[in-house]
Amino acid sequence: MLLAACTAPAEIPAGELLAIPVESTVISNLDGMTATLGGAPTMAPGLTFLGGIELSSPEPLFGAFSSLRFRDGQNFLGVFDTGYFIEGRITRDAAGHLSGVADVMLAPLLDASGQVSPSKYMVDAESLALDGDRAYVGFEQRHRVVTYAPLTNLGQARASAPLPLPFDIDRLRSNGGIEALVLSPPASPLAGALVALSEKSVDEDGNNFAGILTGPLAGEFRITPHDGFEITDGVFLPNGDLLLLERRFSIATGVGMRLRRIEGATIRPGAIVDGTVIFEADNRSQIDNMEGIDAIPAEDGSVRLIVVSDDNHSILQRTLMLEFRLEN
Repeated sequence: MLLAACTAPAEIPAGELLAIPVESTVISNLDGMTATLGGAPTMAPGLTFLGGIELSSPEPLFGAFSSLRFRDGQNFLGVFDTGYFIEGRITRDAAGHLSGVADVMLAPLLDASGQVSPSKYMVDAESLALDGDRAYVGFEQRHRVVTYAPLTNLGQARASAPLPLPFDIDRLRSNGGIEALVLSPPASPLAGALVALSEKSVDEDGNNFAGILTGPLAGEFRITPHDGFEITDGVFLPNGDLLLLERRFSIATGVGMRLRRIEGATIRPGAIVDGTVIFEADNRSQIDNMEGIDAIPAEDGSVRLIVVSDDNHSILQRTLMLEFRLEN
């Protein structure tokens, strides 16, 4: 595995990693130990905003986050919808707030033959799940879910053949397909199954396509959308509930962010599931195009939620990383 210099051209050859500098700016207003997002977000009891940072880099490949997963309490792996893995670790200040990211590297998403695809149509990665030394990645436009391994050699990891899906991919919208891949807890009713959620592909009743891809309850189910919000990612909580990250955008209101909690026991083949909104914010708050979320269990029994945004490589948008505390 070769390590390319951060002054390399804006493409990474197959088999190489690109180390890049990433700068961080605290975006939350901190008053002692209290953080605020600004605006007037609604937050359910038991959920607290802890702080956030804005990330930037002189490397033009940086940005376009679609999903983020933590390997432990610090080290993360993510995907860009431009066809790259990103790995790194979060850093914290003396008070424990997010302060930045370090050791950041990029690697291209290789096809089954170990090559880099020149086509955006083939590498529009929108979702990610981790299972040990294996990553599941979901793509839209050419809809599919594949595995990459081993993650210990990220620059060499190749795509597998696509996994079978429990729903008809011809019914998935080109720019609204599989937006979230989530791995359920082993002790939950889904027994560690991989679950796929669509962004804005709906059936004749307006419900999102979703599916349990593996495990004893494999099959198709639906998720009821509300208020124009669309699924951008999700994560299972330690107790088996599914937490959805949702986004809404309109010219009139700007961007919105929502977290919705679905009871894990309701997720089964044939079900139409819904849940309770535990957080909602609009463009008056320090949010952006929030696309990725993961949960890190804390020693006190709570969960740290880390949410990241997709800047679409636009000067009008930002790459934000926000942190919340959720009492489990």
